[in-house]
Amino acid sequence: MKYLVMVQGSQADYNTMSGKGPGQGPAWSEKDLHAMFEHMGSINNDLAESGELVDAQGLVEPRLTRHVSVDKAGQPVITDGPYSETKELLAGYWILDCASLERVTEIAARVARCPQPEGAPEYPVVIRQIDDRSESDLAEDWSTN
Repeated sequence: MKYLVMVQGSQADYNTMSGKGPGQGPAWSEKDLHAMFEHMGSINNDLAESGELVDAQGLVEPRLTRHVSVDKAGQPVITDGPYSETKELLAGYWILDCASLERVTEIAARVARCPQPEGAPEYPVVIRQIDDRSESDLAEDWSTN
């Protein structure tokens, strides 16, 4: 089964990690950043070696985000970030091919143990199973409900 494992963050978190200003927690030192990257790199290496890693990416800070919606006339409405009303956004993800939910939960727990400075905000690691049903399976599911 394939799963999407997500880590969250906020613009304030990116700010404290890069020294660009106050955030929700303590400033990150170069040593703190190195420890985080080493931890995540170790996870990625282990998952690649086990064959469970499909893809993994960190995402740029929320201030570089763009939301696209449509108005009542069907015209695009584009809003650039950051979004003050949004507390947390997706900061990075893994797509994993694991034998069970228990296995992906073990991996998510390892991700959650990522080192960070004392007092930094802690976010849950979110697991979502990827829906890989075929079109006919989906149609059958809809017809039985």
